[in-house]
Amino acid sequence: MPEFTLDMYQTAGVAMLLFVLGRFLTTRIEFLKRCCIPAPVVGGLIFAIVHLVLYSCGVVQLSFDDNVKSFFMTLFFTSVGYTACFRLLKKGGKKVFTFLIIAIVMVCLQDVLGSVLAAVFHWDMRLGLCTGSIPMVGGHGTAGSYGPLMENKLGIEGANVLAIAAATFGLVSGSLMGGPTARSIINRYGLTSTESEAEIMEIDDENAEEKAKAERVDADAFTNAAILLIVASGVGTVLTALLNNIHFGQFKLTFPTYIGAMLVAAVIRNFCDAKHIVLPAKAIDLWGNVSLSIFLAIALMTLKLWQLASLAGPMIVMLAAQVVLMFVFARFVVFNIMGRDYEAAVMTSAFCGFGMGATPNAMANMQVLTKRYGPAPQAYFIVPLVGSLFIDFFNGIIITGFMNILPMFG
Repeated sequence: MPEFTLDMYQTAGVAMLLFVLGRFLTTRIEFLKRCCIPAPVVGGLIFAIVHLVLYSCGVVQLSFDDNVKSFFMTLFFTSVGYTACFRLLKKGGKKVFTFLIIAIVMVCLQDVLGSVLAAVFHWDMRLGLCTGSIPMVGGHGTAGSYGPLMENKLGIEGANVLAIAAATFGLVSGSLMGGPTARSIINRYGLTSTESEAEIMEIDDENAEEKAKAERVDADAFTNAAILLIVASGVGTVLTALLNNIHFGQFKLTFPTYIGAMLVAAVIRNFCDAKHIVLPAKAIDLWGNVSLSIFLAIALMTLKLWQLASLAGPMIVMLAAQVVLMFVFARFVVFNIMGRDYEAAVMTSAFCGFGMGATPNAMANMQVLTKRYGPAPQAYFIVPLVGSLFIDFFNGIIITGFMNILPMFG
C-alpha cells in the first residue's frame, strides 16, 4: 500500500481546510449546532473516516508531522493558564469551592470506573483512563494530549484513537443529557428564578480603563499576547522536563508537555494581578481559540480509526457506564449539594455538559434553560470559573497520579 507523509506545512494546510469544512457544516446542520460540536472536530472526523475507507481499500495510508500539533496544543493550554485568576476564585465564595470539590470527586470517579472496567476486559488499566476524565472532563484538548503520550511514550496501543472517540461521544451525550435532566428537576420541584438571584454578579474589580485595555484587540495587543504565550510555553517545557525527572524510588512521575506551560502562565497572571499589570486578556483568548481549532483539526484528522476495531465492544460498555455515572452523580449529588434550588438545577445541567465534554457544552445547556425559565447568575459565574479554569489543573494532576499508580495493580 502506498504511504505518504505530509510535512508540518502540509499538515497545517489540510487542517485549516477541514476547519473551514467543519464550520460550514456546523452552521447548517441543526444537530451539530445544538450539540455544540466544534467545527474542527467535525471536519477532522470526516477526514479520518475518508482515510479509514482509503486504508481499508488498500489505496493509501497517510502520515502527518506531529510537531505542529504539539506546538498549538501547548499554546492553547498556556492560554488556559493565563485565565487562572485566584482572585476570582476567592471572590466567588463557598459555592465556587464546593462546585470545584464536586468536580474533583467526579474526575476521580470517572478514572476509577474506567480503570476497573479496563481490568475487567483484560486491558492495560491505564487504557481505561481514555474513557475516564481524560476525554470526559478534559474534552478533546486533554484527549489529544494524553492519547499520544500514552501511545507513543508508554506503548499503550489504541490510546489516542480511543481517547478522541470517547471525547466526541462525550460532547454529544453531555449536550443531550444536560437539558432534560435539569428540566425534569425544575418541573418536579416547581423551581423558578427569583429577583434576588437575577442580579448581576461582578467577577472582577478592574476600573473602566483597565477593562478596556484588557479587552483591546489591535496589533500591539496581539503581539504582546503572542509574547506572553510563547515565553510561558518555552519556560513551561523546562518546568515539565524537571517534573518528569522526579523519582520516588522506582516510582516516576509522567506529565504532558502543557502542564508546565499552564503553571508558568498561571504564575505570571497572578503576579501581574498583584502588581496591577493589565494583560491583553482578549487577545490571549483569541490566540488560544485559534490554537485550539488548529490543534483539534490535526488531532482528529490524524486518527487511525482502524485501530478501534479491537476496542469497539468494550468501549461501548465503558462509555455507557460513564453516562450512567454522570446522570446519577449530577442528578442526586450535584443538585442536592449545590442547594436544591433553581440555580442548583441549572448547575446540574451544566455539570453534565463540562463533565462529559467541555465548558461550551455546559454554557449551551444553561443558555437553553435560562431562556425558558429565567436567569441564573450564580450558575453563570461559578460554572465557567470552575469548568474553564481550575478543573483542568486538578484533572491533569489526578490523571498523572492514576497513570503512575495503576501499573502497580496491573
